[in-house]
Amino acid sequence: MISRRTFVTSVTGGLLAAPHVVEAQQAGKVPRVGVLGGQSVEISPPVVAIREGLRELGCIEGQNIAFEWRWAHGKDERFSDLAAQLVQLKVDVIVAPTPSGAQAAHLVTRTIPIVMVFVGDPVALGLVASLARPGGNITGFGVPTAEVIGKRLQLLMEAAPTTSRIAFLSDPSQPGMSAEAQTAKTAAQALGVQLQVWEARTADELDRTFASIARRRPVGILVPPSTAFYAYRERIADLAARYHLPTSGWIRDLTEAGCLMSYGSDPHDLARHAAVYVDKILKGAKPADLPIEQPTKFELVINLKTAKALGLMIPPSVLARADEVIP
Repeated sequence: MISRRTFVTSVTGGLLAAPHVVEAQQAGKVPRVGVLGGQSVEISPPVVAIREGLRELGCIEGQNIAFEWRWAHGKDERFSDLAAQLVQLKVDVIVAPTPSGAQAAHLVTRTIPIVMVFVGDPVALGLVASLARPGGNITGFGVPTAEVIGKRLQLLMEAAPTTSRIAFLSDPSQPGMSAEAQTAKTAAQALGVQLQVWEARTADELDRTFASIARRRPVGILVPPSTAFYAYRERIADLAARYHLPTSGWIRDLTEAGCLMSYGSDPHDLARHAAVYVDKILKGAKPADLPIEQPTKFELVINLKTAKALGLMIPPSVLARADEVIP
């Protein structure tokens, strides 16, 4: 891979200045961090990066910090029970990467601090009062959805200029997905391109949806954040290749799986930086006083092998903006 990407995430100076050793809240007590993972440890590496971030801060699992991992295995309806388990265990902090996990944790506790990581619009979802003053027991990272969707759509159209319509692959089980779809429609209208929303949640639904989309050529596909879509990223890439559809995702893992391109923040990096919030909270900081941060740098990853298979010549102007090009 040819890489020139930069992992830069905006974190307040006060947070970065925090001491790098987690102190137990009580003498002899090892703090416990509960993590609500959307899939499993095998296919959710971005979530596991929270452990790397804490290790960099001097928090060593089994020595001065403990983790309680709970995995939904792609079934968001399990988050309620999993979050309740963490509350019963009286963990010191809950890390809830996904919107579904954050909502479930928010419903079962208003006292245990919650750190979210990959949530698009926490204000619209009712998780926090505002980005500057979240209030309550939730803080962490939020992604500026409208700007990112608009940019992702623009880049896809530049990379595949013959595309005259866009398919938005929607997972209706994800909180806020309908709002993202509407945002995509607005962005498409501004760019003068048609956009249609197609729903899919399971592997079989993906097969049928891609077959239907392919009958309406020429069309490109936008794949928004979803725990199911992440788990099925290789299947999505295979279907896109089978039907000759240029596809753009929100995370580099889709591009590495074979999709044409991706544009978004680096989730591994966000998870590592979320560890700073966990560290600060374990030292006594209140989530209500820690502003919601937003990533300021996003990476564009392009798969040239896929472009060649699709018969696309990526314009030099697009390649020049790529943070990584997969040959």
